[in-house]
Amino acid sequence: MVRPLPVPRNLIDFIQTGSKFLIAGHHEPDGDCVGSQLALTSALKRLGKEAIPCSAGPFKRTEIVPFADRFKDKIGEPERAGSRVIILDCAAADRTGGLEGALKGLPTAIIDHHATNREAAPETAAFLDTEAPSVTFLVLAVIEALGLTPTPEEAGFLLFGLCTDTGFFRHVDTGGAETFAYASRMIRAGANPKNVFQAMHGGKSLGSRILLGHILARAETHYGGKLVYSFETYEDTRKFGLEGRDSDSLYQLLQSIAGVEAIMVIRQESAQDCTVGLRSRDLVNVAEIAARFGGGGHKNAAGVKLAGTIEELKPRFIEAFAGQLADGPDGPGGLTA
Repeated sequence: MVRPLPVPRNLIDFIQTGSKFLIAGHHEPDGDCVGSQLALTSALKRLGKEAIPCSAGPFKRTEIVPFADRFKDKIGEPERAGSRVIILDCAAADRTGGLEGALKGLPTAIIDHHATNREAAPETAAFLDTEAPSVTFLVLAVIEALGLTPTPEEAGFLLFGLCTDTGFFRHVDTGGAETFAYASRMIRAGANPKNVFQAMHGGKSLGSRILLGHILARAETHYGGKLVYSFETYEDTRKFGLEGRDSDSLYQLLQSIAGVEAIMVIRQESAQDCTVGLRSRDLVNVAEIAARFGGGGHKNAAGVKLAGTIEELKPRFIEAFAGQLADGPDGPGGLTA
C-alpha cells in the first residue's frame, strides 16, 4: 500500500501568498537538486509567480552540466527585493555555498529528505520526509497539491532526480512500491525513462574512463573486506578535470565486489581540502559517519567536505567505521590492494 504523502498546509500557504521566489539548492548540486529546482520553478511560473532558480555550483557532474546556464549564481538586491526563498535538497541556507549571505534574512521554506534534517525552525514552512527516495518525489506532491499536473518537461526533471537518488532504482528496497508509483505518475505526465538513463549514463569522456581505472587500481579493503577505500589526487583533478568524474559508475563497480558493505572515496579538491564520498549497502549508516565530521546525507549515501589531505583524513575515516563494522580495520581478509 502506498502511504499518504500530505504536503504541509503552511508550505502551500507560503507559496500561494507569495509572488516572487528564489529557488535555491545546495552547493555542488546533483541531479535530484537540479531536477527539483527546475521542476518547481516551472510550476510556480505556471501559477503566475516570478521564480528564479539559484545555484552557487559548481556543476561538476556531466549529466547536469547542460542545465548550468538556467541558474543564477549571484543574487543581488533586484532579485532579493520582495522575494521568498524555497531551499531544496538541504537543510538551510548555510548549505547553499556562495548564496548563503544573499538568502539569509528572507522568508524561507525548506523541502528536503535527508536523514540528518529531521526538523526545522518552528517559523519555517518545511516539508521534510526522511523516507522519501528523492526531493523530486516530494516536489511532485507539492505540484499536485497546488492543483497542477506536471508538464512533460517538469515530469522529466522529476524523474531525473528520482533516478539520480535511487541509482536508477538500484537502491530501492523492500517496501519501495511508492517509489515506482510516483515514477509511474511522472512517466504518465510525459517523462521518458530511456532519455533519463541516457542523460545519466551516456556522453562520458574517454578521460572519465581512464580516471575510473586509476581510482579502481588504488582500491584497498579494510575490516575483512567489508570496507573498500580509494582516492583521487589533486593531480588527477588537474589532469582530467571535474568533467572526468563519474561517481555513480565508480560506486557501482566498487559495490559489486563480494563482501563489501561500505565504500569510502577521498578526493583532494585543492591543496588544502578534500571531499569524502561514502556509500553503503545495508549494514552501515554512512550518514552517521559523515555527521561526525560535519557532513550529512542518507543512510546509504553521504559525504562531507573538510580541510586536510588524503593522508591525514584516511586513518580518521577508516577508524570511524569501527563502531559499525565488527572486525578491526585490517582484520580478517587483511588489507589488500
